[in-house]
Amino acid sequence: MTHNGLLQTEELYKYILETSVYPREHESLKEIRALTATHERSFMGTSPDSAQMMEMLLEITGAKKTLEIGVYTGYSLLLTALTIPDDGKIVAIDLSREYYEIGRPTIKKAGVEHKIDFIESQALPALDKLLEDPNNEGSFDFVFVDADKINYLKYHERVMKLVKINGIIVYDNTLWYGSVAKPEDSVPEFLKEGRISALHFNKALAADPRVKIAMAPLGDGNTICRRLY
Repeated sequence: MTHNGLLQTEELYKYILETSVYPREHESLKEIRALTATHERSFMGTSPDSAQMMEMLLEITGAKKTLEIGVYTGYSLLLTALTIPDDGKIVAIDLSREYYEIGRPTIKKAGVEHKIDFIESQALPALDKLLEDPNNEGSFDFVFVDADKINYLKYHERVMKLVKINGIIVYDNTLWYGSVAKPEDSVPEFLKEGRISALHFNKALAADPRVKIAMAPLGDGNTICRRLY
């Protein structure tokens, strides 16, 4: 078993998954996770421990209208669809329908596809289009962002207009394989660009008075934001 999380021992991560995550994981989520594991970009999948935390947030907030930026094969999308009410809606944005189609049969079989509005597009123009409709401003209860890290700040400014006051935003990969706490010269080349983006984004979030934040060391790092105004 391999993982893209922050824990440095496989044994400890395995213990967490097998003790508190997998026993409560929906069978449809197990199925989509298994499908994703065989894909060449499986490292892009949402960590199940992060997903468990998101499920709790969705339930606590009573989220009904949600937004997902970055879908991949749809693990977090399926989790959200299983958690929100039957008349809930998810706007899901990803530039690759091909990846989404890997998990779509499982989503359909789970009986929750009707809750999903999948938009095949780059995220920024899709978000700008959502903002063209004034009814969308301040209307989303919950947002999950797991897309290209370079544009996180641009996503944040748009998402802040879309999420309601006291709504929740979860940003994935904000600790970027732990590289944010390492000297630059010790970071592998393929992680450097993402590391710089994460450092810049984390600093900006910490200084943003519009949100209350909590950084959770789950998966590859999740920063939870609550919009204050």
